[in-house]
Amino acid sequence: MKAKLPLIARLLLGFVMFASGLAGLLNLVPPPPDLPENMKTFMAGLMATTYFFPFLKVTETVVGLLLMSGFFVPLALVVLAPIMLNIVFVHAFMQPSGLALPIVLGLLQVYLSFFAQPYSTPIKALFHKK
Repeated sequence: MKAKLPLIARLLLGFVMFASGLAGLLNLVPPPPDLPENMKTFMAGLMATTYFFPFLKVTETVVGLLLMSGFFVPLALVVLAPIMLNIVFVHAFMQPSGLALPIVLGLLQVYLSFFAQPYSTPIKALFHKK
């Protein structure tokens, strides 16, 4: 079972990122009607740029595909790190009621990045002084 844990974590994180990215790109899920005002303003700002929201969702989709396929997993985890941090912060500061899923996803990312072999070795190497 311990050997399968990285695979399960990678597939779960990859699927959620892929589904979230695709749903955002194709506008499959409308925003909830009870969204806090500051969250509506934040989302309107992302949409107003006309490029950032599609760029973010394409990145989430590609990272999700990489994680699910098992190709370039360390790269996918590094690219996903700032996105995941922002997802956690947005929910923590603007919509705390929705914080559970971002925390679980963040924990999956931390596990894969720093504790799961073989992905943790190349990521930990980024933190060593040359």
